[in-house]
Amino acid sequence: MSFVAGQKGEATWFGQPRGLTVLFLTNMWEQFSYYGMRALLVYYMKMELLIEQRISSFIYGTYTAFAYFTPIFGGIIADRWLGKRRAVILGGSIMAAGHFMMTFEPLFYVALGTIALGNGFFLPSLPSQINDLYSAEDPRRPWAYNIYYVGINIGGFLAPLVCGTLGEFYGWHYGFGAAGIGMGIGLAIYVFGGRYLPAEDRRVLPEGTAGGGGFDKPTVMLLGALLLAVTVFRSAYEQVGNTVALWADSGVDRVAGAFEIPMTWFQSLNPMLVIMITPFLLAHWRRQALAGTERTPLRKMSLGALIVGAAYVMLAIATVIQGDGRASWLWLVGFFAIFTFGELYILPNGLGVFARLAPQRLGASTVASWFLAIFTGSLAGGLVGSFWSVLPTGLYFLVLAVICAVAALFLRMLDAPARQVFASRFGHEGHTVPVQDTNKEQ
Repeated sequence: MSFVAGQKGEATWFGQPRGLTVLFLTNMWEQFSYYGMRALLVYYMKMELLIEQRISSFIYGTYTAFAYFTPIFGGIIADRWLGKRRAVILGGSIMAAGHFMMTFEPLFYVALGTIALGNGFFLPSLPSQINDLYSAEDPRRPWAYNIYYVGINIGGFLAPLVCGTLGEFYGWHYGFGAAGIGMGIGLAIYVFGGRYLPAEDRRVLPEGTAGGGGFDKPTVMLLGALLLAVTVFRSAYEQVGNTVALWADSGVDRVAGAFEIPMTWFQSLNPMLVIMITPFLLAHWRRQALAGTERTPLRKMSLGALIVGAAYVMLAIATVIQGDGRASWLWLVGFFAIFTFGELYILPNGLGVFARLAPQRLGASTVASWFLAIFTGSLAGGLVGSFWSVLPTGLYFLVLAVICAVAALFLRMLDAPARQVFASRFGHEGHTVPVQDTNKEQ
């Protein structure tokens, strides 16, 4: 999936450091477990636990929020005491236990809390190791986060097909059990692939130090404003697993010929499209970089938010056309195609900005702060989702589009200060800096 070969003398897989493949596969199976459980969660609460929609949407939003709040503390603990590798192994083990707890109905809330706790150690410590695989001047580093993001989505693509099918046709608890098995596979890959990861500096940070010079004020202000903008965006983005999933059940004609498409299968469209679109998008960005016309990271993110908003406008149009009936499932396919294209412009680039601006030896903590936007955005998403049963469906989707447009405007306003921060840190404005391929070893 890479479009730039390795540096001279470097052993690579697919033109990237071998450690990226280990992180990629570990993350793929972790995301299989997370999205496998998430694909079932709203339906399980509604159909098995008989929780009403407003409350189930709030529980869903609260769970996803706290799953991305615990990384704030997990990242600090990893940087100061545990180290990234131990944090990944500890967090993954706790998460696997939580997924298996989901197979027992009385442990429902305990299981959700356990998964959220394990995610706190695992989530910031895995992607923060990407930076350690590259030198600061390596032009592959910004694109590595898009490649890593494909790993997320391979797991996300397989999860609804495996866990969703097991849950819908054989019993919810079988689907939750499959999610736990996926987490175990990811842990095994990480442990046995550890030799391909760079050596870790295990010295404990003294109290009151920031490691590697810490943050300067412009960087702190930029990252804080970026968190706010992404929070606004994610309050609409998170509806894809919440109210959009409910609409797929109640407002979409899922019959294709003589076959009725399972509702959980639609959750696989987004990750499948990420896998399909990413190589072409990276090639497009590489051509732009070589021509000197590539957008800055914040401009990419702003454009992405607008594209996601356009996808919600499409759903609003579909609800008008459907009238009192059900919309064709093709509308949902079209929605996910536009939605995914926008997502690829905003989310991997946002993660990359945080990782690239992280001070030395504070990588996990800085990446964890990126996940703070997912926490706040998920909380806001739970609140936004509660209006599903109050507003007309078409109006509701238009509200989501407006939220995306507000986020896009905010991100565009942050472009100038972001360019200044990147220029002061790296001598360029955040673009990919192309170099000639120096080694074709795979």
